[in-house]
Amino acid sequence: MSSDVRFTDFKSDKQPTWCPGCGDFGTMNGMMKALAETGNDPDNTFVVAGIGCSGKIGTYMHSYALHGVHGRALPVGTGVKMARPDIEVMVSGGDGDGYSIGAGHFVHAVRRNVDMSYVVMDNRIYGLTKGQASPTSRDDFETSTTPEGPKQPPVNPHALALAAGATFIAQSFSSDALRHQEIIQEAIEHDGFGFVNVYSPCVTFNDVDTYDYFRDSLVDLADTDHDRHDYDDAKDVILDSDKEYQGVIYQDENSVPYHEQHDVTEDMSVIPDGAPEGATDLVREFY
Repeated sequence: MSSDVRFTDFKSDKQPTWCPGCGDFGTMNGMMKALAETGNDPDNTFVVAGIGCSGKIGTYMHSYALHGVHGRALPVGTGVKMARPDIEVMVSGGDGDGYSIGAGHFVHAVRRNVDMSYVVMDNRIYGLTKGQASPTSRDDFETSTTPEGPKQPPVNPHALALAAGATFIAQSFSSDALRHQEIIQEAIEHDGFGFVNVYSPCVTFNDVDTYDYFRDSLVDLADTDHDRHDYDDAKDVILDSDKEYQGVIYQDENSVPYHEQHDVTEDMSVIPDGAPEGATDLVREFY
């Protein structure tokens, strides 16, 4: 790792095609700044992206990267971290990608406590496919496919994470640049699975959950007496549907990441020459 890396070193030469004003610009900038501040550099960083507007982020960041299939970014990130426990792995996606088709992978990535960060750009709508209701949309949110609203409660990703045994749960706002960077940085430095849900407004298709709405509504947990290490405090915040919170909601001080629990320390990315002994016989048995 290098102490001379600037966040601009993580910028690729590809120009983002996000809509002007998209919250994902701020989200990505915070991710790059946090990576640089934690001493990482592009040569030891692997970014895995899902599908949707947020899924383009691996193209716009200068690092090792993979643009996966819908909902499957976390299994790829897990595989990378298991093969190369020495590198920094950051998985990114959107609320549709992560909490709909990817919800099952989300729960199991949380419970495994793999030492990587997961940044979800939550704009409460499907943006790339032109404005359908997402898992985190309000139950009365009107779209072209839900003209009377989804009529079902939104997914609470923090509640899912807490129930699955998460060791780090946080939320940030892409427009609050410094706080967003600080929260992502804490997720990276956490020993285990660092989950951050980011309010990242869609300026094209969501005129409800706007920048102004979040600026007026957000309560920063750093300004309260919230104890991030207290499970019951975290539960109260997560289940409080009357407020929008920013900050670290829960962190387990005794977190032991997966690779330490199972003694996964060696580089497994190099495959030795020749098939393992008995592999040919095993293949013939099933074919």
